[in-house]
Amino acid sequence: MWAIRVEKPGDLALVEVAEPAVGPEQLLVRIRRTGICGSDMHIFHGRNPFARYPRVIGHEAIGTVAVIGPDVEGFATGDRVVIDPVVSCGVCHACRIGRPNVCRNLQVIGVHRDGGMSEFCLIPAANAVKVPETLSERAAVMAEPYSIAANIMLRSEADANDTALIYGAGMVGLSSLQAAAARGVRCIVADIEDRRLERARALGAARVVNSKRESLEEVVQAETAGYGVTLVIDGAGAPGILEQAVQLTGPAGRIMVLNFQPGTSAIPQSELVKKELSLLGSRLNRRLIPAVLEWFESRKVDPEKLVTQEFPFHQVQDAFRLIEEHPEAVCKVQLVFA
Repeated sequence: MWAIRVEKPGDLALVEVAEPAVGPEQLLVRIRRTGICGSDMHIFHGRNPFARYPRVIGHEAIGTVAVIGPDVEGFATGDRVVIDPVVSCGVCHACRIGRPNVCRNLQVIGVHRDGGMSEFCLIPAANAVKVPETLSERAAVMAEPYSIAANIMLRSEADANDTALIYGAGMVGLSSLQAAAARGVRCIVADIEDRRLERARALGAARVVNSKRESLEEVVQAETAGYGVTLVIDGAGAPGILEQAVQLTGPAGRIMVLNFQPGTSAIPQSELVKKELSLLGSRLNRRLIPAVLEWFESRKVDPEKLVTQEFPFHQVQDAFRLIEEHPEAVCKVQLVFA
């Protein structure tokens, strides 16, 4: 079978590999479509601290059940499923309190083990989520990236009392914008690319800010009557954001951090204490893909609005080149396998 594999940092290859054997409590899924994530780009560039090489990448995938392993119930050959990439032990403290996304023994499909950018992908049956018949593959494969936004909403307890500042109008920022707006949150979105900001405006941002041309501090002051935002979502991960966010967040606000940035941050502790801010990490998702598929079915959010390009899987090099050279033109790129 064909697979897309990062042999080592900077070396992306389309390779032929053996079809995996199916063991107990496993499913072999015939992949039909995958999404390219920023995490895949980080693995390609050697910037993901958890990846080991060579690695078949891809953790956003939809396919059909091809082979059912022994002891698996509830699935039939041909069922459409999306992959939840979070593989957890189920027994550590984090798992026992319902947070398998930070399992002590966490493995992520496409990072720690081979992923969905292949014609077939072997997964634990517990990590397959059936897809409603009403959803297109183009929409359903977006369930995993939107589950990141769902986890942010859960961690932050965002509601209609909030005014949020979202850094970045890429996939994380725009999916978070849609999820927050559906909860009645008023959102300010900051980016340095006008094309991305136009997408944010079309998706319901109350205010967009090109931070190369406007003072974000002045905009936040004007939009919140001097109070400061009550929720910050860092979907960009650029240096200096966290320090600035502490200053722009008002009393009792929350700051959501998602990125694995090297180095340290010079956060003023006095601001955290004075305003009693909550600094919260958010990683992956905690079994939220079924809820996200319900969002899609009910049209609470429209995932297809964020799909900007599609490529046949054998043109993966062209897809990566587009993402690298023209990030302003890209939100979500999908690879089609069947």
